[in-house]
Amino acid sequence: MKFCIAVFFVIFEAFCDLMQPTIMSKIVDVGVANKNLNYVIQMGVIMLIIAGVGAISACIRNVISSNVSQKLGTDLRYDLFKKIQEFSFENIDKFEGATLVTRLTNDVTQVQNFVNGLMRIFVKAPIVGIGSIIMAARLNLHLSIILFAIVPVVAILIYFNMKIGFPYFIKVQKSLDSVNGVMREYLSGVRVVKAFNRFKYETERFENKNTLLTHNSATAMKITSIFTPIIGFIVNIGIILVIWIGGIYVNIGSMHVGQIIAFTNYMTQILFSLMMVTNVFTMFVRARASSERISEVFSEKNSMINGNRIVDNSKYRGRVDFKHVSFSYNKDKEPILKDISFTCKPGETVGIIGSTGSGKSTLVNLIPRFYDVLSGEIKVNGVNIKELDIKSLREKIAIVPQKALLFSGTILENMKWGSDKASFKEIKEALKVAEASDFIDKLPEGYNEKIGQGGVNFSGGQKQRISIARALVKKAEILIIDDATSAVDTDTEVKIRASLKKYAKDLTCILISHRITSVMRADKIIVIDNGEIKGIGSHTELLKSCEIYNDIFLSQIGKEMM
Repeated sequence: MKFCIAVFFVIFEAFCDLMQPTIMSKIVDVGVANKNLNYVIQMGVIMLIIAGVGAISACIRNVISSNVSQKLGTDLRYDLFKKIQEFSFENIDKFEGATLVTRLTNDVTQVQNFVNGLMRIFVKAPIVGIGSIIMAARLNLHLSIILFAIVPVVAILIYFNMKIGFPYFIKVQKSLDSVNGVMREYLSGVRVVKAFNRFKYETERFENKNTLLTHNSATAMKITSIFTPIIGFIVNIGIILVIWIGGIYVNIGSMHVGQIIAFTNYMTQILFSLMMVTNVFTMFVRARASSERISEVFSEKNSMINGNRIVDNSKYRGRVDFKHVSFSYNKDKEPILKDISFTCKPGETVGIIGSTGSGKSTLVNLIPRFYDVLSGEIKVNGVNIKELDIKSLREKIAIVPQKALLFSGTILENMKWGSDKASFKEIKEALKVAEASDFIDKLPEGYNEKIGQGGVNFSGGQKQRISIARALVKKAEILIIDDATSAVDTDTEVKIRASLKKYAKDLTCILISHRITSVMRADKIIVIDNGEIKGIGSHTELLKSCEIYNDIFLSQIGKEMM
């Protein structure tokens, strides 16, 4: 509706502009020629009124078009972000983080600017251009042949401008992806960069990507900017021809001077209209490149089909079953996990141990269905997770990730991520279990202490303990702790394990660790090597039956402890 209102005012403004040269011609040919001052003043007042009405229309149009384009940008970013949230990890891995950031920001801005220009310029330019041709033809049909010769030539130039420029603007957006990617990687790993004094390397890497962006942008702009002066040159030749031929007509008495002035003004309006159309088409080329990138996100089909079952079976509450599960991040390559089968019974604590890269984290990432299995099935509470509603499934699971991530805000706000309904008492209890309450009590702001981006103002061990507490607050049926005590000292880890055993006695707890001391007291231990299960049993049983587990024990604890 607002778009239509803006277009209406644009049309009204265009008609006001078109009336001005005709009135001017009458002032010259009637008022000035006949020395009629009253007529000159009368028509001058009319011109001022029309100019004022046109200016008011332009102001209203600008306000409405700005609001509409901003609203479009807001809605487009929101819909795009919502679509990205629905993606599986497989979809997100396909696009990568940097390009999604660019599409959410710069690409949406390009489309937004085009829509703004569409209402402010693109609608007005054709109306003024076509209207000027019609008005000029009414003044003198023979002289307007010059216009009919020029306009097709300019239209062809605009077409080639758009066709040649489009691929280059695609390259510009991809180069911007690369710049964002380098910046994102640098900021996330700035501590490592400083620790290794790799400033020169990072500066050169950024400079290479930035130079490429500059080169692609300059090339795109050079190509599109060539056409603008050519179009201006052709139209100016038309104006010269109008003045020259018009002068001949004036001399022979077939035209008046005022008509030549009006005709020249209409030619100037056509020139400005064509320039505006050229600029809009340049904007269109960029917007088209951006809109195609945005469309790629919207057209991407979620690789994960959501189920519709919501099961609350108290008999199987917290039970997890793996049945002949195989998985690969790339379906064309050899599976990372091969024929995995085991069961976590309700309330059971299961430890998973193995060397780095053996597939431990990948295995537990399949339980909340971050990825879908290649073959086999995983059951939670006795139901295949593919049949369960994903939101319902993930509500049953609490995860402490391998890399502790805290969000900007206070400690209390971060804890609310576990459960926004959790009381302060429940939060304090969870933090106490995670051995985090002691250091939080010593902070100047306590539970309202601000956390920097990613938790930069906390140590690795502190972040891990807050992450554990955040997962406990959720009070889920299944608790997955993925090597989340690696930065915690051994004494603190022992205390956390003892507190967890009491606090999470009714939870099915899956512990992943490279430390044998973290899993040796679990009800059941699963040994994974190269994506395969090499042993399942208690600590004592595995020492006798599993060579890999025995080797891990000997390397970490020593023969004298056996």
